[in-house]
Amino acid sequence: MYSALQLLDRVNSYLSGLKLVHGPENLYAPVEYVLSLGGKRIRPVLMLLSYNLYKENVEPVLPQAAALEIYHNYTLLHDDVMDKSDFRRGKPTVHKVWNENTAILSGDAMLVLAYQFLSRNNPPHFGQLQDLFSQTALEICEGQQYDMDFETRNDVTVGEYVRMIRLKTAVLLAAALKMGAVLADAPSGDAGILYDFGINMGLAFQLKDDYLDVYGDPAVFGKKIGGDILCNKKTYMLIEALAHADARQQAELEHWLGETGCVPEEKIAAVTRLYDEVGIKGICENKMREYYVSAIEGLSGLSVADEKVQSLKHFAEHLMYREM
Repeated sequence: MYSALQLLDRVNSYLSGLKLVHGPENLYAPVEYVLSLGGKRIRPVLMLLSYNLYKENVEPVLPQAAALEIYHNYTLLHDDVMDKSDFRRGKPTVHKVWNENTAILSGDAMLVLAYQFLSRNNPPHFGQLQDLFSQTALEICEGQQYDMDFETRNDVTVGEYVRMIRLKTAVLLAAALKMGAVLADAPSGDAGILYDFGINMGLAFQLKDDYLDVYGDPAVFGKKIGGDILCNKKTYMLIEALAHADARQQAELEHWLGETGCVPEEKIAAVTRLYDEVGIKGICENKMREYYVSAIEGLSGLSVADEKVQSLKHFAEHLMYREM
């Protein structure tokens, strides 16, 4: 069995060895640029951890792991254009280094490349893999649209938010785990258990991102905190704060939601103080823990020995308690 760190090394080595530039440089150079920025590589590592539960040699399925990472970075390329983000992982975004049209077209190329890598080495059950990958890609588009729709609403419910992050974030983690099981010829019941594990971990993962944007250490988190507060993003934190606030606190929150010309640091400090008053930190921690416990408990139904599942559990624990 490999550890998550060992599998991360395999993924990084495989990605760094890819030679993608074979045509117009301004189409492929941004692809290589965004992949070179690194990242946690969570999705390919989860796929390989799942595969490794049943088969030892991960070499044949590295292209499919790469497909997940290429696809994920394609979504980030387009997200950065839509969000007008200037930086990604501490480096200028593709549309800042090149331009928006290049970022969109290079992103489109990455989507095609992802499907090409998905089919490499003639993987078993390719039809099932392709159906799962395509359905997941469509669901992520749905989640992104919900997220955009929420920008103009102040009445988003917790249920709506959870549905949105399930589609935008969790389904790709779940699909990665199921892909690993399918590629390894795992029992269908195990593939379903791993998918459900990915959904619960994906929900906990996104809530942790919401949490760190407010309560993270900027030196560790890797970016300034309070970005979600500044753009009035309808996060779990804000939705629950509005639901639990008393009349005065709700009036203050709504005041800051309507503020557009304030000093950023002042708004972040004021909203964070209101979150503290309402007890949002504990509410969010409890919800994250709920999803995490459900994820771990669900793994008990797998057909493999518990010692084989330890690497997957350790990786889930790392995601749950990360500070960045």
